[in-house]
Amino acid sequence: MAYKIEKSACVNCGTCEPDCPVGAISEVDNARVIDEATCISCGTCVGVCPTSAISEA
Repeated sequence: MAYKIEKSACVNCGTCEPDCPVGAISEVDNARVIDEATCISCGTCVGVCPTSAISEA
């Protein structure tokens, strides 16, 4: 199961992006998004998000 970023909680700090081992996180329209097709559901991004904006989809 892929993870998702809650846009209302995300401050677009980018902390999660470099920690993703498969590069599934990118910036689109001034917000971070997770590509569900690329995400391997490792949860690394959840642990580094300072606003707890990432959860299981």
